[in-house]
Order: sequence, then C-alpha cells, then structure tokens
Amino acid sequence: MTGLSRAQVMRLIARYRKTGSLQSAPYRRHHFPQRYTRADIELLAIVDEAHDNLSGPATRRILEREYRRYGKGEFAFSHALGVAPLQPAPAAALSRTASALRQDRPTAVAIGERRRPDPQGQPGYLRVDTVHQGDPPGGKGVYHIDAVDEVTQWQIVSASARISEAWLEPVLEAMLRQFPFRILGFHSDNGSEFINRVIAGMLQKLLIEQTKSRPRQGNDNGLVETKNGAVIRKHLGYGSIDADHAERLQLSQLSSSVRAS
Repeated sequence: MTGLSRAQVMRLIARYRKTGSLQSAPYRRHHFPQRYTRADIELLAIVDEAHDNLSGPATRRILEREYRRYGKGEFAFSHALGVAPLQPAPAAALSRTASALRQDRPTAVAIGERRRPDPQGQPGYLRVDTVHQGDPPGGKGVYHIDAVDEVTQWQIVSASARISEAWLEPVLEAMLRQFPFRILGFHSDNGSEFINRVIAGMLQKLLIEQTKSRPRQGNDNGLVETKNGAVIRKHLGYGSIDADHAERLQLSQLSSSVRAS
C-alpha cells in the first residue's frame, strides 16, 4: 500500500515506538568541505597547460618546487595536494583556460552523406566493407575488400596488403570495373579507409554517389556484413594470412569472379 519495502516499514515502526511520532525528515544535500580555492584551481590549470599536461606526480613536483625552493606563496596549497585531486579539481578551470582540451572536440567530416542508400530496385548501389584476416606473428595480415550490389547481390572480393588510401585506390578502381553494370552508389561505414579525400575524389570523378552509415543504425551496412561471414570467412576461415600474399589472393579472387560470371 505504501510502496515501501519491508525493511523500510520496519524502520518506521521502530522509530514510532521510540519517539511516539513520525515526521518526514527534510532533505539536506551533503556538501564536502572546500579545500582548494578558485584561485588555486586557476593556478593549477595554468601550470598544467604551460607544461603540456604532464602526469599527476610530475605536476605536483613542479608546484612543490615553486613553493619550497622559490618561495612563491601562491603555491602554498601544494604541500597538501595529492595526486588524485589533480584530475577532478581543475576540470572546470581547464575547460575554460587550457587550449589542449579544446582541441579534443570532434569535428564533422564533410565526406559522404550520412544516410541509407535507396536504390529503388536499380542495380549499381554497392555496400563495401573491409575484413582483416589477422596479423601473423612478426608481421601484418592481409585485408579483404568486400563489395556487394544491394539489388542483384553481385559480389566482388579483392585483397590488399594495407588499407591506406594509397593502397585502396587502385584496388577499388579495379573492383568497380568488374561489375557488369554502371556503379551509381558507394556505401560504407565510417572507417577512414573509405572516408578520405583520395577515395572521395576517385568516386566523384566516376560520378558515383558516396554515402556512409548513420550512428546507432547497425542495419545500414548489414548486407555486406552478412556476406563477410557467409562468403569470406566460410572460404578463407579466421586464420591469419601474411600481407605478402595479397597479390596472389587478388588474382585468385579475380579469376573466381570471372568463372562465376
């Protein structure tokens, strides 16, 4: 009836039997005593920025040296300063004064439109993703580039030793030429291997619309994700393959696509 738990009701009964009445206690917010003044926080932020955001022990050592060796009274708070308060104490001041924190703000990347492609039954709208085969001991592993047409399910798979734009540009150009229809759309996730100016310039030159997945919308690129497991992992497994075999894999995948066509 009251919405209280059994333990809460028993405490209320015990209080009533002890005092003879029940009164709601006013809520009082607990406040910790302030140890450092606003001037101390501002000074700590200035010192932290001047030394390029050092670690807590190093910053405390600098403050102690300023007070004990050079006799600067404004650093008197440093003798009771621990390492832990160096993180939360100057947070408000650092957000206003330290320029290093202002550089951490995310910036919008104006490459590709963040939406789900709408082919309307027309072939030529690709879903593209990369699959890392794993890194062998002492080296780097190969990357598979998977491209699937949304309407016809036509799939082209290639391989690359690296996924930087310099390596991917010729691989993608060769893959786009293998499709038997004109490519109109290129959709990928937000990985930097596809969202960069080199790949965007190549697609713009070919008059291909570039789109990218939306946040918290896992189905935007779900088609190629399923192909990664049903085709690539099924035939190549999960074991690591050295990046030196990328060219041989590329040739074998090209011949397989030709035989399939």
